[in-house]
Amino acid sequence: MPANRKIAKVFRSRPTIEGAGVHLKRAFGFSEVPLLDPFLLLDDFHSNDPKHYLKGFPWHPHRGIETITYVLDGRVEHGDSMGNQGVIESGDVQWMTAGSGVIHQEMPKGDNQKLMWGFQLWANLPAAQKMMDPRYREIKRSDISEAVLEGGVLVKVICGQVGGVEGPVGDIVIEPEYLDVALPPGVEFTHPIPRGHKAFAYVIGGRGLFCRERNPFSYEMTGANWSDIDRGPFIEAETLVLFGDGDQVSVLTEKDPARFLLVSGKPLNEPVAWYGPIVMNTQTELEQAFTEFRKGNFIRNK
Repeated sequence: MPANRKIAKVFRSRPTIEGAGVHLKRAFGFSEVPLLDPFLLLDDFHSNDPKHYLKGFPWHPHRGIETITYVLDGRVEHGDSMGNQGVIESGDVQWMTAGSGVIHQEMPKGDNQKLMWGFQLWANLPAAQKMMDPRYREIKRSDISEAVLEGGVLVKVICGQVGGVEGPVGDIVIEPEYLDVALPPGVEFTHPIPRGHKAFAYVIGGRGLFCRERNPFSYEMTGANWSDIDRGPFIEAETLVLFGDGDQVSVLTEKDPARFLLVSGKPLNEPVAWYGPIVMNTQTELEQAFTEFRKGNFIRNK
């Protein structure tokens, strides 16, 4: 019989400012390494105030990682040193493998109501692929299929497979799954995840009961301003649930719907040397990357 994963930890996302002045919520980042290996960072940028996002993320380097941007509302303009240019809009995904090195920019623009909402996930690359050739994938909303499950559960499958529906993103070394799951009230969603893979859910709307754990003190909670009310069994928006190991995860709704991102991948179990937008395995490799960037020979695939 499949074993349900339990809750290992719960994080409340924290306000921070990145890029040239983008206000966002960070679900996890540097301080959580290697807890979510192979994932490094998840940012939630959600605002209807253009002053909080228009300055964007001007030209900056990446090496050794993959950056995955998923837009719910608004649009983001992209350009990079590979010559790629484009715009991702509501429902679109940008999956960029930095590999040996990319210099790029991402500039949020918002929609007609000035709303900008999206997520950026960083996934680590193993040592053997750190210096692979960079690649850029722009996946349009029309390319992302939706699985319709029992009880009216809707799952947008960006990467992975649900109910016979396969996502458009494949050939990723950490074997990831990236799902956008919407549950109506009064249903339970159960999804298999390979044993040994790291898995987390980030709640973006409503609230759900994860892993059927009704004891509010059965897991560790971190982040600012937890109150006794916060520590109830239902997990609400802007909160991340890290699962322990097992065969499957389950999420139950009662009176309220829930929407969350469900992400999993194969851990690398390798050392991490990380500073800013570059993630390598050793401090020597990290210093070399920044030296090359300063000298102008950072890009290897010209």
